[in-house]
Amino acid sequence: MSPTKITAGRPALLAFVLGVLVTIPGNAYRLNAADHPVPESPLWLTYSGDKGPGAGKHVVLIAADQEYRSEYSMPMLARLLATHHGFHCTVLFSLNKDNDVDPTQKIRWEDKTVTHNIPGLEHLEKCDLAILFSRLVSLPPEQLKYIYNYLDSGKPIIGIRTANHGFIDFDYRKDGKKIDFGESVLGGSFRNHHGRWQQDSTRGIIVEQNKDHPVLTGVKDIWGTSDVYRTYKEGGGLPEDCLPLVEGQPLMGRKHDDAVNSELIPLPVAWVRTWTGNAGHTARVFHVTMGSAQDFQSEGLRRLTVNAAYWCLRMEADINGKSCMDIVGEYNPPDSGFAYKQINILPRNPSFYK
Repeated sequence: MSPTKITAGRPALLAFVLGVLVTIPGNAYRLNAADHPVPESPLWLTYSGDKGPGAGKHVVLIAADQEYRSEYSMPMLARLLATHHGFHCTVLFSLNKDNDVDPTQKIRWEDKTVTHNIPGLEHLEKCDLAILFSRLVSLPPEQLKYIYNYLDSGKPIIGIRTANHGFIDFDYRKDGKKIDFGESVLGGSFRNHHGRWQQDSTRGIIVEQNKDHPVLTGVKDIWGTSDVYRTYKEGGGLPEDCLPLVEGQPLMGRKHDDAVNSELIPLPVAWVRTWTGNAGHTARVFHVTMGSAQDFQSEGLRRLTVNAAYWCLRMEADINGKSCMDIVGEYNPPDSGFAYKQINILPRNPSFYK
């Protein structure tokens, strides 16, 4: 029997069905796209993916630093990834006892009684990619186990700036030996500021011999107000299994067109590598040591990071050098640093950053 005969005999039913469809939001009935895998909560933020290559994939972004305003940049990246690229995104925060996002919390080096709290880490179990921006956090064992399990999962990792010294009392062990998260997983840990903290800025220079790497597709004009990190000893270099993509040239000030600091050579600020945990599963890893919230006002840095998300997920065939990297909504992050009163850094509910 033809569809025409069915509907012709049931005009009331057809009208009812059409009426129901009209009331459904535009993307609510797309397969997998609107079914965000994480329930909404006052403890974290969720963003459902729109149309794009990332439809059906889930990215967890962790904002847990005290200096570089990750509480602003991670929601911005989540909105961008969801709106322009189709990824479901969940942003987790380090919360204080009142369940507020609180970058002013001390670290265990300052107060031995401190234990941080990142609710929602259990969602790492079913996500496809983790983007980590933490700094010297001390988590309870019941939360650390989700990080350790993720390291064994073979799922990819993006580490941003202070992620390479993201934990205190981190006790993941491989082959019975305790590892350093920055050195062993990301490929380098913070050793020093290569230049003047909060005085220099950084111009990103694409590494010529690796310019055709998929992560660099369409990337231009990387610049940010944060300074360059040194992640290896002077006279050394990145580990052999790291492929450098971008070097950072320190500038003499914190403006885009400031002069090069001729006394300081460029050092690697972005690279890729792989990591294999205890279960033998190998994950793709991208680390960028730029990444303050103000740095992400640079479209070049946003494209570099979003491209890395595709590459980490083995979706490099979907990288488009002209894809949209526009910021969604307002984005005027405060400056980096610890002068919390001067730059109005206060404990705030996670919904403030939505």
